[in-house]
Amino acid sequence: MEKPVHYFSELFEQLGLASDAASIERFIQRHAPLPEVMPLAEAPCWNEGQAEFLKEAIEEDADWAEVVDHLDASMHKSA
Repeated sequence: MEKPVHYFSELFEQLGLASDAASIERFIQRHAPLPEVMPLAEAPCWNEGQAEFLKEAIEEDADWAEVVDHLDASMHKSA
């Protein structure tokens, strides 16, 4: 069975954040870049539920893992 494809905007919706392109860009600009050694789920911008969701998505290679990896790369990229 194929995993569903999730879009970046859907990840932000899942996290309870504004999901339009401008809001996503502002969020990343406001919180990036994270220190290279900081896992995405440990960033101070997440609440406990958001952090747990991000951590589990990667650990369990869930259907959200690919888009969470994309967010991880975006948050660690230098401006």
